[in-house]
Amino acid sequence: MGGLQGTMHWSLRSEIERHRRECGYTLSKLGELTGINHGSLSEILNGNPPRAMTIGQLDALAAVFGREPGWLYELYTEECITEGRISRPRLIPYLIRCAEVGRQDCIDEVVPKLLENPKNISTLFAVAEQLYEEGKQKQSVPFYEYVIENEKDSYSNQFVMSQYRLFRVVVQGTNSEENWKAVIRFDPYRRRLPENNQLDALLQLANVCYTIHKWREMDKYADELRELATIIYEDELRRRRSNKASEMLSTERHLVVYYGQAFLIKSIALEKQELYEEAKRYVDGYADLSWFEFLDEIGQIEVQKFRSWATANLYTLNILMGNSDVIPDYIHFLSDHPKEVLSGLVTIVSAANQYGFSIDSIFEQFAEHIDRFEDRQDAIGMSEHMQFRNEMAIYLFKRGKYAEGLNETLRCLSLSDTMKDYDSFKKCTTLFWMHLQYASDEQKGKYQTILTKGAV
Repeated sequence: MGGLQGTMHWSLRSEIERHRRECGYTLSKLGELTGINHGSLSEILNGNPPRAMTIGQLDALAAVFGREPGWLYELYTEECITEGRISRPRLIPYLIRCAEVGRQDCIDEVVPKLLENPKNISTLFAVAEQLYEEGKQKQSVPFYEYVIENEKDSYSNQFVMSQYRLFRVVVQGTNSEENWKAVIRFDPYRRRLPENNQLDALLQLANVCYTIHKWREMDKYADELRELATIIYEDELRRRRSNKASEMLSTERHLVVYYGQAFLIKSIALEKQELYEEAKRYVDGYADLSWFEFLDEIGQIEVQKFRSWATANLYTLNILMGNSDVIPDYIHFLSDHPKEVLSGLVTIVSAANQYGFSIDSIFEQFAEHIDRFEDRQDAIGMSEHMQFRNEMAIYLFKRGKYAEGLNETLRCLSLSDTMKDYDSFKKCTTLFWMHLQYASDEQKGKYQTILTKGAV
């Protein structure tokens, strides 16, 4: 091993030395250009034994020599692992840089060596966490997978957090099938997370279930979120009233958000199951949260948001129960809250289809908003857009506007294909076939194109 180590050191350094000579740089000049101290550079290149090099120093040399990022990375591993000993301060930045510049070959070479000792799983977890925290979630995925595949203790913090992070990365996408698989994969571990992460996890699980129309699961996560947020709130309240030090958890959002969202999500889950009266009771749970203690400025803003959402959702429930008298007030509300227009129109068209009232003038009023629905590329926005196009198609068919209804069906079909939403795809296919006799050749062609392209 010692002989190999010497060769590898020489190989890395001989390449650097060759480039230095080709460029005609003295050590002093090279130090000046790279920002590496002259003495350190001399020890790195000429020391006996040579001083270890950081990956940042290798990158600086590559830049000066005009080489691409990742230059000589395959020779750098011996700076990190020598005679079975691992230098975490050099290895972690190296693996991070390999992930950043796409040197998967180097990662594949190093990881098996690390995994010879189970203690090194923590090193891979540290790499994953740093990438994740720096916003490089996609690059973090393989490292979390290494942890999950090799960590024997499924209750260990690094195993559970790896499951959670993977879940969060996957559900950023709009693929319904992948998102549902991610929920199933992560669900068994949700209660093993620290409480602060549990709050975020339950909120994310519920939101994903909303986009894939899993109302009962959404209902379940809402109950768990409400229970946990209440326990944390009451514990903090007791501490403060006993003049004990605050132990407020570090969370992505203010505590009032988790408490309010638990009621909001529960009310929506009940609404989607057509349990409207019960849903109204849960709207009351977040309509006025001004009583919530330890509200800072951000908390006050969140309370105001919940107040607004409660107003909107009460309109929604009344309309879905057939009370068309509130529609003018709701239209006025939507005009003042443009972000609510998409979900609001889903409600209005759905109710119009159920109770038979005409809403043509509403479509005209919000025509510009409807044209911009396609701009929503997030999972929730695309899911609501798909629901809107489906309800719109049904509304138009009921009024004998077959050509327009088929166009809306094709839009819904395309969205369901993009999102890999099997149930919606089947509904749209059925709807198109029911009205096939009215389809133009162009519409039939579009339909065929979506089917052959997607084959969901």
